[in-house]
Amino acid sequence: MSTNNTVKALRVKIPVSIFGIAVCTLAFILLLYTERIPSLSSRNLFKFKPCTKKKAVNNKRHISGDRNVKNTTFNYAADDRFEFDPEECSPVHGKWVFNSSNKPLYTDRTCPYIDRQFSCVKNGKNDYDYSYWEWQPDDCLLPKFNPEIALRKIQGMRLMFVGDSLQRNQWESFVCMVNTVIPEDQKSMKRGRVHSVFTVKEYNATIEFYWAPFLIESNSDVKIISDPKKRVLRIDSIEKHAQHWTGVDILVFNTYVWWMSGLKVRSLWGSFANGDEGTEELDTAVSYRIGLKTWANWIDSTIDPNTTRVFFTTMSPTHQRSADWGNVNGTKCFNETKPVMMNKKHYYSTGSNKEMMKAVAGVIGKMKVPVTVLNITQLSEYRVDAHSSIYTELQGKLLNQTQKEDPLHYADCIHWCLPGVPDTFNKIFYAYL
Repeated sequence: MSTNNTVKALRVKIPVSIFGIAVCTLAFILLLYTERIPSLSSRNLFKFKPCTKKKAVNNKRHISGDRNVKNTTFNYAADDRFEFDPEECSPVHGKWVFNSSNKPLYTDRTCPYIDRQFSCVKNGKNDYDYSYWEWQPDDCLLPKFNPEIALRKIQGMRLMFVGDSLQRNQWESFVCMVNTVIPEDQKSMKRGRVHSVFTVKEYNATIEFYWAPFLIESNSDVKIISDPKKRVLRIDSIEKHAQHWTGVDILVFNTYVWWMSGLKVRSLWGSFANGDEGTEELDTAVSYRIGLKTWANWIDSTIDPNTTRVFFTTMSPTHQRSADWGNVNGTKCFNETKPVMMNKKHYYSTGSNKEMMKAVAGVIGKMKVPVTVLNITQLSEYRVDAHSSIYTELQGKLLNQTQKEDPLHYADCIHWCLPGVPDTFNKIFYAYL
């Protein structure tokens, strides 16, 4: 083909590509901003030493991802991985194995605390296989989640999940996982728009959620501003939220997806009362790093590590581009029925921003207070099948039939069905507890 013909072909293709990206971006923003609000040592954040106790289990003994294994039970007797030890093994590297005996501790019908946004089966999803996949690290065994032991670990304490709707996803999962063993007269739930508290009277414990999607203060914390260009972040201010975190025994933070609405973020030094004075447009990754430093400075200056444990959940990836995992004819995560099976230890889609990951590693790695990182990004990358997809709600209403037939704009490929992937987040959290 001649040079001129090549140039003409490119001129035809580029607008189509740009149009596709624009459509996906608008759909992402629509989904994100119209929703309801309701140890690995930080010093070794993304670097893991090899297993020294035993060799990794032979990969051939793992069940494959084929659908013909759906009634197979994993043979634990033949498994030579050792028990989880945070000093010896990382839960990051492993694979998803279909295990029909891996019954969830709850369903979205038996646990009354799940938002309708995450209640996929109740909302019409009739493929239950997504809840039977089990994460198996390469070299070690994650302990089986025991609700009684989990409650004993937090007895007399306040456990608080802090962050965005994905952190609320994880909080509701944890509440539902322990709820199964608590008598009705020994528990209560108080839901708030910003702060929600689940109380376990018998154990004198609370499992709480605090809504702070950026951790730092913004003008879109409670009254959601749908237009990202009108949102302003006070990247040097955190006290408005942080005053509610003091006195908490176990803090579990996250922040990521709310930052990903554009290449620039309007950032403010000073007070909102000053209007646009002091506002500056910064690259998202730069603003994110500054915001994380503000959070880290508060932790280092306020938290006593002898009385409070601090965790940070890494980014939960979005699955907006099916071509990332080889389904070129797919529509985001819609109609995906099994995890991505790739022979890669470091598979990342366009839904995980590596620059943001480096920011987390860089900031937490320099903190004085130890922060246990719950690195859930890699294992979540494979789970394109476990999102809410079209079995969700928008602005407090279930998707209607017309919306369900338009997954490009309405499929939720950010949040997870419950029970589901967040249960694995909590199994890893439980292992560190």
